[in-house]
Amino acid sequence: MEERLQKYLAECGIASRRKCEELIKQGLVKVNGKVVTELGTKIDPEKDIVEYAGKKVQKATRKVYILLNKPIGYVTTVKDQFNRDSVIDLVKDVKERVVPVGRLDMYTSGALLLSNDGDFVNKVTHPSNEIEKTYNVTVIGKVTNEDVTNLENGVQIEVDGENYTTKKAKVKILKIDEEKNLSRIQITIHEGKNREIRKMCEAIGKKVLALHRSKIANLSVKDLRLGKWRYLTQKEVDEILKNNE
Repeated sequence: MEERLQKYLAECGIASRRKCEELIKQGLVKVNGKVVTELGTKIDPEKDIVEYAGKKVQKATRKVYILLNKPIGYVTTVKDQFNRDSVIDLVKDVKERVVPVGRLDMYTSGALLLSNDGDFVNKVTHPSNEIEKTYNVTVIGKVTNEDVTNLENGVQIEVDGENYTTKKAKVKILKIDEEKNLSRIQITIHEGKNREIRKMCEAIGKKVLALHRSKIANLSVKDLRLGKWRYLTQKEVDEILKNNE
């Protein structure tokens, strides 16, 4: 039975469907020995041989779902052009080939999902699916109740060179240290714009000193040491997917 090439690649755990489309356009995918760059290409998994980056691609026999407590200094890519440490290096013991589910910038620590289930990756990262992500943020300066209200109602940030108003957020002041002129706040959002939390804090005049993602949906890394990971239970996977049906 034929299916779209990018869908097949995603189901094989190469990357999200959108990222697989980019890989195809970059000429990194071959079908039966020939480079394919057309997104509409369909293949028959039973007959056609698909290769990515010179290696044969096939669907995993076992689907795995991982929660990692990412340390600062690791990039959320499978391969990095600058040879920086990747989150994939932290899950080397996993036999299956997994990819990061979404992004977490190099200087942010905390909860990150990885999987070889393309459908799961696509559902969790698709913009229409509003999965909550909770961050603990340390900023310079005193965060006021007015700042909290502004963050909750949406502030203007720059996204891809254009002005963008963030969607409603949940914000809580955790601690104010007047002596050190620092504030610690908790922000929960369901968007995934690049460096969104940092830009939101800049919009209220506060510079971020430390940023940690403590939860994705109900999945917390509270009991996971930095750099450690665990498999999700089937119940946890089902709950995430249920929330996005």
